[in-house]
Amino acid sequence: MQIWPNLPLKKKEAVLESVNTAVLRTLNPAEVAWDVERAGEAEAEMDEMWSFVGNKGNPRWLWHAIDHYTGKVLAYVFGRRQDQVFLRLKALLEPFGLTRYYTDYWGAYTRHLDPDEHCPGKRHTQKIERKHLTLRTRIKRLARKTICFSKTTQMHDIVIGLFVNRYAFGRAV
Repeated sequence: MQIWPNLPLKKKEAVLESVNTAVLRTLNPAEVAWDVERAGEAEAEMDEMWSFVGNKGNPRWLWHAIDHYTGKVLAYVFGRRQDQVFLRLKALLEPFGLTRYYTDYWGAYTRHLDPDEHCPGKRHTQKIERKHLTLRTRIKRLARKTICFSKTTQMHDIVIGLFVNRYAFGRAV
């Protein structure tokens, strides 16, 4: 008798956020004392991270962005490695007023970011790559060689979303 498919997973899923609202609330320039070197600039590192659901033939990508200076996660989305998923992430980042994006050379970034704001390369993406290592260590579903995986995309997204909301956003979910 299998009871898992009948259990409602919506309990925690409803409280998950894809945007770090705590950081978003602090962006009022009247309330924030900015460093001189950072005045007027909001920069982010963006990258995608591979995982799978069920088997490696069903890839699932975690796309996320972090603040370039503090390393705080700003927003994340799940999906394939396709342009429309990146555009969802970009839409979530609009309220942050980002003026520079540091990414790798993946085509979605070069196609949808203004060349004046986009800085591709490895030089400025060390923090997000370090964040990947931390996530892979703490969440075994993100490890490349593992026997721990999700059977459904819903469970995959909830488990990783709970972790990001709790440890990166500081929300008690």
